[in-house]
Amino acid sequence: MKPKLFVLTIFILLYFPVSGQTNFRVMFYNTENFFDTLDEPGKNDNEFLPEGAMHWTVGRYQNKLNNIAKVITSAGEWDTPALVGLCEVENDKVIKDLTQYSPLRKMNYRYIITNSPDPRGINVALLYQRDKFKYLEYKTYKIRFPHNAYKHTRDILHVTGQISARDTLDVFVCHFPSRRGGEKDSEADRVYVASVLKARCDSLIRIRKNACILIMGDFNDEPSNRSISQVLYAQPVSNDITRRNLYNLFSPFEKRKNTGSYKYQRQWNMLDQIIVSGNLIAGDRSIRVLPQTATIFHRDFMWVDDKTYGGKRPKKTYQGRKHEGGYSDHFPVLVDFIITKP
Repeated sequence: MKPKLFVLTIFILLYFPVSGQTNFRVMFYNTENFFDTLDEPGKNDNEFLPEGAMHWTVGRYQNKLNNIAKVITSAGEWDTPALVGLCEVENDKVIKDLTQYSPLRKMNYRYIITNSPDPRGINVALLYQRDKFKYLEYKTYKIRFPHNAYKHTRDILHVTGQISARDTLDVFVCHFPSRRGGEKDSEADRVYVASVLKARCDSLIRIRKNACILIMGDFNDEPSNRSISQVLYAQPVSNDITRRNLYNLFSPFEKRKNTGSYKYQRQWNMLDQIIVSGNLIAGDRSIRVLPQTATIFHRDFMWVDDKTYGGKRPKKTYQGRKHEGGYSDHFPVLVDFIITKP
């Protein structure tokens, strides 16, 4: 290189900063009864003990650890996801074993898990990679049903982390009440939890007008159901984005035939979803979602023939009381973000 050209190149690099972009993948996964083999006092985990109805042995537990790790690493493709929300995990021991004593240990995940009053003892958790998400603080929101003081469910987990020098990300991980007893009869519980979540999001937006909000979870409702579309007011992504509103990246999947994250008998349901605030789509933040990357993640090894209802279904840990040795009865969902760095 000629001396004058070399000097000019150095001048450009010093005085005209070059912007770069990095990928930031987010994943949510209902892990289907991810219990350890130990009895937890005060919790109804008796089925998942070595002497319990499921004969949940150390060997089966270790297989489950490896299977969940395999799905997470596969979902990362070239790199593991920066954030992984999990539900149906029993306790701190399970997440510690997953992050430190399974193939996932090489990925240097840290984690936060709730300690919910759920009768079965299941919780939600967030795994994060420290080089991509600088953890700042977390809170848990307990659900106290006004119509039944003795009813308990999973806490909502709220984790705040720094993405760049000027932007933080508020992450909510949820597992709404189940449809046990019927979709309509149980709807009030999910509507109430959605109202609690909505109030927390609104509070954040009042405090920080540019709050970047990411919600992920198993909502046990479809995107068009009342709890999501009317109470949480998470709308489909459109050309008219309001920065303070919430948008459901998985709304389009509900209308697709034979598509969903969970199969109940012959019916596929879109119960697992990722929702973002509008400024993550159309704002000027350093982090921006790519809505077209929203995906129900599955690979061939996660499928099995559905001998009862036809077609295929997720390869589960248990089919009824038969140990199938699979992964989960849900497929995970994921989406990509772009982080722009000066």
